Amino acid sequence: MAFLAGAGLAAGLVLVVASRPPADRDGEHRRLRLDPQRMGLAVGLGTLAGAVTGWPVGALAVGAFGYFVPDLLGGKKAAEAAIARTEAVAAWTETLRDTLAAAAGLQRAIVATAAVAPAPIAAEVTTLAARLRRREPLPGALRAFADDVADATADLVVSTLVLAYERQAANLSALLGALAASAREEAAMQRRVIADRAKVRVAVSVITIFTLGAFAVLVLFNRSFLTPYDTALGQLVLLIDGGMFALGLWALSRLGRPPVTERVLTAAPRVAVDVGR
Repeated sequence: MAFLAGAGLAAGLVLVVASRPPADRDGEHRRLRLDPQRMGLAVGLGTLAGAVTGWPVGALAVGAFGYFVPDLLGGKKAAEAAIARTEAVAAWTETLRDTLAAAAGLQRAIVATAAVAPAPIAAEVTTLAARLRRREPLPGALRAFADDVADATADLVVSTLVLAYERQAANLSALLGALAASAREEAAMQRRVIADRAKVRVAVSVITIFTLGAFAVLVLFNRSFLTPYDTALGQLVLLIDGGMFALGLWALSRLGRPPVTERVLTAAPRVAVDVGR
């Protein structure tokens, strides 16, 4: 019974938390999709913990930890990807600036850059060029491009291009050059922040490994020391202790993550585009 209760509680907690529909920027709700690999890890760890300890709370805590541990201990890859995307936007902006001198108009210049777009945003630039070939209005196509890239620097570039197109602004090349330089400075600053906060991420990993390792050693080799947790009161205490540990770990993991720059433009309605046409 303890084994089944532990496995059920672990799986139930993961399902409830992971399927909670958060509000997006427009106030609408979207449903999170469960990661099958994380779910398998969570259920497996929760079941194992319930079988070894016989504690429902232990199975619940271990299962939840197994699902959310990539978010707690990770974040570096996502930050590196965001920096690479910002640098790609800067490189594309410089290419667009240089292409404007030879192209007849902004739309043709954007279409010409699709063939040499940087890899992190190559798909988005290709989709933008496809929209323009289908004769979609440039402002709407650019806003959809900003939504696809989902980067604050791309929002600034798109805002500049839309204003330049609608108001026939002069000296657009100089504006794009300044935006590209600013984007590269932003990316360099973000890399310095990641390097400074790497110590916090290491501390989170070390604390987690040593705490869980010490608890596992007690469970396997000195089970009598943990017998007070076998009672209902002990399970309640374990729940409180586990919650406090999870809260502290979450706070430390947030300290180790670089700040996220808020986007300037709101999400634009997505339009399906066949980029092969």
